[in-house]
Amino acid sequence: MDKTYCYTAIAGWNGSERNAAGAPEITRVIPFSAPPEFGGQASVWSPEHLLLGAVATCYVSTFRAIAGFSKLTFRAIDVSAEGTIEKQEGGLRFTRITLKPVVTIERGRRPGTRAEDSGKGGARMPGIALSGMSGHAGAKIELEEAVAAE
Repeated sequence: MDKTYCYTAIAGWNGSERNAAGAPEITRVIPFSAPPEFGGQASVWSPEHLLLGAVATCYVSTFRAIAGFSKLTFRAIDVSAEGTIEKQEGGLRFTRITLKPVVTIERGRRPGTRAEDSGKGGARMPGIALSGMSGHAGAKIELEEAVAAE
């Protein structure tokens, strides 16, 4: 890759019960708290939810880019991310993240086919490599694929 991209996120606490995260180029902030299990509020995003949201949104964005490049036609994609935190030596850490994408295609079209290939066999649905993330996150990332027809 010839280009390098850099992003900045900022998080803070001002002495009240409200924490906020944001980014310099984004006007809206995200209120957050520790999860209720760790003494936080249940009604706002937790760092754990934000991490899983980042993994799920990365999958959706990458799938859309690969599908567009491959001219893969699909109606929708929804991804559920589930994370498991376990106490290990040195503290708590994510040990597993499971992604459950559901790709919705038009009824009568085979999964992984482009519109112009309908009925010709077509290519497999593009996979998205998340293996590089598992080494950095220290968590095993699993993928359960599903295709729904509408």
